[in-house]
Amino acid sequence: MFDLSQASDVLSITETERPAGNLRPVSSPAAVRSPVSDLSAMREERLPFIITIASDEAALRDAVAMRQAAYGRHLPELAATLSEPEASDREPGAIVLVARARLDGAVLGTMRIQTNRYQPLHLEDSAPLPAWLDSAALAEATRLGVVAGPVGRVVKTALFKAFYQYCVLSGIDWMVITARPPLHRQYEALMFVDVFPSQGLIPMAHVGGIGHRVLALDVAQARTRWQAAGHPLFAYMCLTHHPDLRLGLPGEDVGDGAGVAEASSGEASIGAHLRDLSFGADEVRCVASGFSLAV
Repeated sequence: MFDLSQASDVLSITETERPAGNLRPVSSPAAVRSPVSDLSAMREERLPFIITIASDEAALRDAVAMRQAAYGRHLPELAATLSEPEASDREPGAIVLVARARLDGAVLGTMRIQTNRYQPLHLEDSAPLPAWLDSAALAEATRLGVVAGPVGRVVKTALFKAFYQYCVLSGIDWMVITARPPLHRQYEALMFVDVFPSQGLIPMAHVGGIGHRVLALDVAQARTRWQAAGHPLFAYMCLTHHPDLRLGLPGEDVGDGAGVAEASSGEASIGAHLRDLSFGADEVRCVASGFSLAV
């Protein structure tokens, strides 16, 4: 299991109505390029929490409270500015994920994902992207925050899996993140590549002006590369069915625990492929592997 204990960036709320103009073309659905395995043949692993899209103001504010608390452990000055939802949380092309405990509905983690379908990524305000990414369908994970301790590390790993599979199933070409040194090394271990290898740290306006590296992962090639490398994340990401990772269709039952709300009707815009963000099959043991994801 990867230790995501210091990760910090994430996603935002989808809406049923999207602007009709200025849409960036997207790739063919990644579900066609990398089909989901037959879940009936997969081994299932249940998690002690459920991950869904924040579908209303209350859920968004729960995510914001977790975000601020998590940032407060590492970046207190930035955390002081995060007490309210950001405009980015409600922008078209963005969703906010919320992880809630199955037992009592307590919020355990959150992440915002922004795509460039309707507008450029926020990191592009600080670092215009090179030509090889300029026409691609991109998704950036920001505002990741989880509870401290072992539970938080498991939640962060699951949020990263949700990010990856969101990209696979919605036709995203490249996952993009920003990371502070030395934490960017851990993304390189996940086979992310440095977008600006010859440049120094780039101050990021959307992360308090702190210097970051910008890294990207080719979504279509990730599974093949992880498998070929014998990567310790491969089985968890690509061979294990986690039914508690849920970006369901309207009306789908998403809750076993208290406080877990139904999925938003806005999720229908993502498509039926997002009913379940899991592949399937090998058992995953939550054992430290020496890797860490952190933003």
